[in-house]
Amino acid sequence: MSGGEGEDPQKLKRIAAAAYDYDNDSRWADYWSNVLIPPHMASRNDVVNHFKRKFYQRYIDPDLIVEPMNTNGTSQPARTSAPPPSSSSSSTPSSNTRQQGSGTTSRTSGSSTTLPPSSTPLRWDKQTIQFSVNAWVFVVAVLAIFPLVPMNLSNRAYRLSFLGTACSSAYSLYSLYGKPRAWNLQALQVWFQSVIVTKDFLYCIYCLTFVSSNLCLKFALIPILCRALEHVAKFLRRNFSRSTLYRKYLEDACVWVESNTTTLSILSSQVEIGVGFLLIISLISWQRNIIQTFMYWQLLKLMYNAPATAGYHQSGWAKIGRTANPLIQRYAPFLNTPISAVQRWWFR
Repeated sequence: MSGGEGEDPQKLKRIAAAAYDYDNDSRWADYWSNVLIPPHMASRNDVVNHFKRKFYQRYIDPDLIVEPMNTNGTSQPARTSAPPPSSSSSSTPSSNTRQQGSGTTSRTSGSSTTLPPSSTPLRWDKQTIQFSVNAWVFVVAVLAIFPLVPMNLSNRAYRLSFLGTACSSAYSLYSLYGKPRAWNLQALQVWFQSVIVTKDFLYCIYCLTFVSSNLCLKFALIPILCRALEHVAKFLRRNFSRSTLYRKYLEDACVWVESNTTTLSILSSQVEIGVGFLLIISLISWQRNIIQTFMYWQLLKLMYNAPATAGYHQSGWAKIGRTANPLIQRYAPFLNTPISAVQRWWFR
């Protein structure tokens, strides 16, 4: 009788979780958008239902017990798979008992079901490596911008920020696209065409443009800070949502960052455009670097057309045009000819 009394509440909780209206809960859309799984698994109903139960456990009923998802078997999870052969029938009762949510049997069924997913040890996987690098970049970039830091330390932190972001972007490109299939011109061209419009590639070139330059523009660190902040906030929300330290000190900041990614992208694009004008102004100083300025404006042209950044950059340039064109027409109409030549190069 004690077994029946223990399983009925969990059965009712699972029924309630299945009947919950997830579509009308805005938290579910945000939760599902932050789940990183392969596309072929995201389309499976059993996977979606598993994460719906995890969502229900986190936001609605913490007492609901969610079994770990079996990713090594067939397309159906263990709780809906066909009964095993008679030779393994002795393992069926214990499996069913685990699915019914008995805490005692879960603790004795092996290390794979001992800990809930949120309390498993942090694995040194790709996401963890990216988090570590971006957290380090964020700290070093803040150190570079902070006005009370000694100049030599600030300049070193400035270059290390760009170098760390370049390494993070290059690693992300390698993780997503791998190496070229062959080291010949055709294979390199195909691989290059697939990565040249990605945001990681653009940030990698952006950082390499400044890491070797004698010109120190602290203003150019703002897009680096925004990128690192987004990566760190997303990782913390996904992996430390049940941590007391996270909930007390970091949750509000991480929620704000993930709710304002568009604002951060707009800020980054405006800073990137502003840096281009600062490089043009620097041409009249002793720190001028014509090659760097030309390369950076080629990068801005690429950002204007790349799908990952086009919307933000085109909006920024449109705002500049609406402000500058009336002033040029009124006070400096002689600039129309050079501006037209620059525009032909820009849209070519």
